[in-house]
Parts: sequence; C-alpha cells; structure tokens
Amino acid sequence: MTRGLPPPEAREAALYRHLKELGLSWKTVEHAPVFTVEEARAVHASLPGGHTKNLFLKDRRDGLCLVVAREDLRVDLNALAKQLGAGRFSFAAESLLEATLRVPAGSVTPFAVIHDAKTEVRVVLDAGLMALEPLYFHPLRNDRTTAIASADLLRFLESTGHKPLITELPVRC
Repeated sequence: MTRGLPPPEAREAALYRHLKELGLSWKTVEHAPVFTVEEARAVHASLPGGHTKNLFLKDRRDGLCLVVAREDLRVDLNALAKQLGAGRFSFAAESLLEATLRVPAGSVTPFAVIHDAKTEVRVVLDAGLMALEPLYFHPLRNDRTTAIASADLLRFLESTGHKPLITELPVRC
C-alpha cells in the first residue's frame, strides 16, 4: 500500500457507493495487477469496447489535467497543450497524483476525480473514445477493470463537479 492512501478495497467500495447513489450501472472483472497499457491488453482481449490510457499531467502554470484517451492513441502533448491554451505539459509527479487524486501510479482513472473536491483537475476526454461502448477503467485500483456506459461516465464526472471537455486529441506522428 502506498503511504497515506486508503487501502484499495476502501477506495473501490467508496466508488461503488457513489455509482450506486447515482443509479448508474457497471460491471467489474478481477485480474492480475497491471501497470501499463501493454500489460492491460491481455486483460482487455476478451472485453469488447473502449479501453483507455489515462494521463495525469501538469502544465508550467501548475494547472492539472487528466487526459482520458483510447489506449492505442499516441497523443501529441505539445499540440494538446496549445489546443487547450495550457502551458507545456509534463507528467505530474507521483506525489502530486497521490495528493490530488488519492490513487497510486498505475491506478489513474477518471473515477479518481471523486477525490478532487476542489476541482483542480481539468478532465479531457478523447471524442473517439466516447463513441465506444462500454468504456473500461480501473476502479481506483489496478487489479480490477470496470465497464461503464459513456453517458454514465459523464454523469459520474458531473456529479463530482467536473465538466469534462470532449475533444479530438492531437495525434503524435
């Protein structure tokens, strides 16, 4: 367990309580822990739908951004920063991830904004991803994958005070 974070069981249970309170449907499968998109591909092989990568970024002005993209999309971060009017992006430090979204590296997911009560994190969703059904994310731990409808993801995000930007993400050549 990462120091200072609630145990994965507690994070997951709190998420499910919130989803249930919203009247949303989801389905979760257990699997071995995965830390990268490559490791997750073996898990996803039998799960049709939208599989993701989630990038927790910080810009030069200390703005925070969570980019949720199709797992195979090569996002051009410099072009995205310009598109969003942000300073140059870099990957946020693990300590900032843990302090802001209350999950360890390898468990980044849009569900983690449930912990961003100050709505410091800007959520950017890949428009191509949002056309897929269902969408798959870690339920605040990396040894499970949760399927949820794209419309339900939007309801969840809005319930946390986050109005996501759905946009075509620039692709790196």
